[in-house]
Amino acid sequence: MKHWCFALFLGACCIRPQLVIAQTKPTSVYVSVLDSKGEPVTGLTAADFAVKEDNVVREVLKAEPATEPLTVALLVDDSQALTAGTQFIRDAARDFVKGLGGKADIAVITFGERPTIALDYTRDEQKVLDTTGRMFPKSGAGSYLLDALIDTSRGLQKKEAARPVIVVLMLEDVEFSNRYYEQVLTELEKSHATLHVVSIGTPDSGVGSDEIRNRNQVVAEGTSRTGGRRDQVLTWSGAPGRMAQLAKELVNQYTVTYARPETLIPPTRLDVSTTRPGLTARAPHKAPATKARELP
Repeated sequence: MKHWCFALFLGACCIRPQLVIAQTKPTSVYVSVLDSKGEPVTGLTAADFAVKEDNVVREVLKAEPATEPLTVALLVDDSQALTAGTQFIRDAARDFVKGLGGKADIAVITFGERPTIALDYTRDEQKVLDTTGRMFPKSGAGSYLLDALIDTSRGLQKKEAARPVIVVLMLEDVEFSNRYYEQVLTELEKSHATLHVVSIGTPDSGVGSDEIRNRNQVVAEGTSRTGGRRDQVLTWSGAPGRMAQLAKELVNQYTVTYARPETLIPPTRLDVSTTRPGLTARAPHKAPATKARELP
């Protein structure tokens, strides 16, 4: 009897390490790290990151430059409000495209009057530059940003892109989409895209306008939830610099991989930070989905 118990104890000791390994799995997330001027920071390692899921600390396994291809939907406001700053918008779009350096499939979508695909996804930089260089305001047209975000998000869901991004270059003007903000955010979440917004002009509180209130909520919640950038520039001339900065951020992101224990209830909240003072890390606040375990 004693020999049997001892053998059972030895067997348990031998299989325990395998159980520990089986109970954790590497999980990855894309992270941007910026300095106090909003410029991307390079050269960081796993020791420079901290990850929590549902406020529980996870072990960071590695951090390396993101190499997965970018799929970028560039949404540009071409409503009548663009009239006074057409060239600045063209310059901003040009600087953004050039800043990506051919490292992304890019689609150009306009949302003055109605969402329109000006150019479908392509890696041909010159085609994208030609398209943005022909931007002009539509007379009498207003902004339909929320409609454009829903259409774009649904398109990205079908593409199942590895690293989808939605970039909005918008004007602080009236909004005509008749969409509730949660409807837009739901489609955005399904697309797994990061939302970045550069808006030009003085923010409108939207008092008395459901359309503007819903747009403001989407911009605020969408960028925050997905780990995106939200920039407000008061003058036309500030847009090109911010768009160039955003492009630089996208091509200098990290893939941060951490250990996640396998549990019956998957985590919902993700928090990524950096251990270096003076730096800001941005990542989605929703924990990555856990893939179903394959049957043996």
